[in-house]
Amino acid sequence: MVSSSRTRLVLSGEVDVALSADLTEAVSEAERAGLPVEIDARHVTFMDSSGVSMLARLAHRTPGRLTMIEPPDVVRFLLGVTRIGEVVDVVDVDPGFPEDEPPTGGDAA
Repeated sequence: MVSSSRTRLVLSGEVDVALSADLTEAVSEAERAGLPVEIDARHVTFMDSSGVSMLARLAHRTPGRLTMIEPPDVVRFLLGVTRIGEVVDVVDVDPGFPEDEPPTGGDAA
């Protein structure tokens, strides 16, 4: 999902090498959008090195800090052990994702 100010990727189930092509496509789209990225990880049940690689790529190739929403313990563990957590903000409450955020800036003429 893309709004005027950020991109959100929603992950669920097993994030592993079987999703490699889908993850690569999603990450490429997020990079092209050029917006800060947040990942809704609430429903992830497993993550392997391909998921960690995707997080590292997003954290280093998109503007702002990567945000993870409510990651489960298995993902939190990987963030810590790989030290990717040093470049990722973890939030425990979904900030919401308005489908049509109002533009920011000056007054309409």
